[in-house]
Amino acid sequence: MAEDLTAKVPAEIPAFVTERQGDQVSRGAATIARDGLGEGEVVIKVAWSSVNYKDALATVPNGRVARVSPLVPGVDLAGEVVSSADPGVRPGTAVVAHGYDLGVAHHGGYAAYARVPAGWVVPLPPGLSPRQAMIIGTAGYTAALSVDQLERRGLEPGSGPVLVTGASGGVGSMAVGILAARGYEVVASTGKQAEHAWLRRHGAAEVIDRRELSEPSGRPLDKERWAAAVDCVGGTTLASVIAGLRQDGAVAASGLTGGAELSTTVFPFILRGVALLGVDSVQTPIERRRAIWERLATDLRPRDLDGLAAGEVGLDGLEPVLDAILAGQLKGRTLVRPG
Repeated sequence: MAEDLTAKVPAEIPAFVTERQGDQVSRGAATIARDGLGEGEVVIKVAWSSVNYKDALATVPNGRVARVSPLVPGVDLAGEVVSSADPGVRPGTAVVAHGYDLGVAHHGGYAAYARVPAGWVVPLPPGLSPRQAMIIGTAGYTAALSVDQLERRGLEPGSGPVLVTGASGGVGSMAVGILAARGYEVVASTGKQAEHAWLRRHGAAEVIDRRELSEPSGRPLDKERWAAAVDCVGGTTLASVIAGLRQDGAVAASGLTGGAELSTTVFPFILRGVALLGVDSVQTPIERRRAIWERLATDLRPRDLDGLAAGEVGLDGLEPVLDAILAGQLKGRTLVRPG
């Protein structure tokens, strides 16, 4: 980008930076130079980011997420365009950016300013503030994409109960809120007894213990229980979900906190006609991404959106929150104030 940013962006920008040093990774609040923001046509003053499992993985030695060093993590952000070399993205526009290489191979949302390619930018739809956009964030977008996949296959309210695994996490809690707002009977699975009432408040009709799904039954087919499912866990849990789907049911799978291996048989697929739908929220084509965000402001807006925000932290308070999400100790969505 050729334009002079001196009057618009400070020379030193507050950020949270992770840097690999041999087998170790250092991380913490620091500053980055204005000239080190990276490539892109659009400069954004970041109002909010959020805490995602992937962000935490980018800050630990064995996380296998960060592809450059040093790196500003933060796979999503919302803010205002302060400079743009692309006529399709005007200065002063409120925007959202997430996915692609953001916070992985390109500096992300944990800084007061970000520079990104114009093809990553989503105009903030009317009806959503930047803060609400980051309550939704990558997690809510992934949940919305999951529901969209299931409905494209024919799921509709009245089809039967829809299971959400990992329901107290970011994607799971958003999926509960979206499905409940659309009139589905939602069954939430969680290992956190203390969060049962919280999940019911956000729309779960029933809450079950995750041990019902995380301990394999040893049977290729179980009792038909769910019309569909949003799985945020993977591993044995996903295998159990597949075995318990009703005839012609489907599961939209986006997570692997329970493991990357999937041990199942062909029986659910050839005897019940079930479908396993993969959900990739990182490389979604930008036009579909923008369309899903339009729906997140309208018919896919989660129930009690503001209530899904569990807390807010500044850059200097990020480390313990990143550790907590890795340990499975967070519920809902935690926002980040980079300014």
